[in-house]
Amino acid sequence: MKREQKRMRAGVVGAGHMGQYHILVYAEQWDVDLVGLVDIDAATVTRLAAQYDTQGFTDYRELFGKVDVVSVAVPTPLHFPIAREFMEAGIDVLVEKPLAPTLEEARGLFRIAREQNVVLHVGHVERFNGAVQELRKIVVSPILVESRRLGPFVPRVQHDTVIMDLMIHDIDIVLGLVDAEIREIMVTGALAIITGSRATEQKIRTLAITQPDAYIFLNYTDQDIQIHRRAASEYILNRESIRYRQESLVEHLFVHKENPLKLEINHLLTAARERQRTGRVDLSEHDDVRSLGVALAIEEMLAQGRPHLKWPPR
Repeated sequence: MKREQKRMRAGVVGAGHMGQYHILVYAEQWDVDLVGLVDIDAATVTRLAAQYDTQGFTDYRELFGKVDVVSVAVPTPLHFPIAREFMEAGIDVLVEKPLAPTLEEARGLFRIAREQNVVLHVGHVERFNGAVQELRKIVVSPILVESRRLGPFVPRVQHDTVIMDLMIHDIDIVLGLVDAEIREIMVTGALAIITGSRATEQKIRTLAITQPDAYIFLNYTDQDIQIHRRAASEYILNRESIRYRQESLVEHLFVHKENPLKLEINHLLTAARERQRTGRVDLSEHDDVRSLGVALAIEEMLAQGRPHLKWPPR
């Protein structure tokens, strides 16, 4: 007989745009109790607590002793102090990206996670995009990677640069796809071309990869993948001209589409249950700190007007 799974007690700190997505996902989980939500805006707390039939607080410390896991979705400068206190209280934490405004604080959070033996996950939600998970199975030895993440400016993210708001997602995905270390970063273009903009009206979220046997195109928004494979090519000669004809096969890959944030939070809950059961914690410090480090380096290059940077920086 299968043992009944323990219900997890969850909380959310920060009830802004992203925090409300976390609240919704926790509230819909059959094996999770949304114990409480926190925000400095008392009116927002009162409204959302009533909507989701939970408790609302304006002080995040009110959740101590009441929750097993917590999502931290507050402005980036507050990530370190708030996440630190929850981990020191023995609570597993998911921190929205970017993890911290500096590498020192990011490494500090992982150090605390190891010392307290708690789960620390970073909200790189695109890792859980169904198309990205399929992409990892089919990308082999990429030659060129081109990423575009464009859209209009959104006032709610004005405290983070376009690098930390948009580009960090694709930095993280590209570093996970390419099995090689970074040697140089050029802000005007490279073998991995990552474009981020908050100055376009059209919202674009795509990734294109060229490798020896195929051209692969991914649409993050639609969770869709197309694979273009060259089938045949030939020159056609006639009296007037020489024409080149190329035929290709286009594969449309089936992707199981699920809410990436729901998958991310389920990943956190699974890790939290595993820690409670075995005492073991698996931290992805290398990947998370590396992605943040590259994003911070690009920010510094743009601020200083430096066109390229050898990696790793000395």
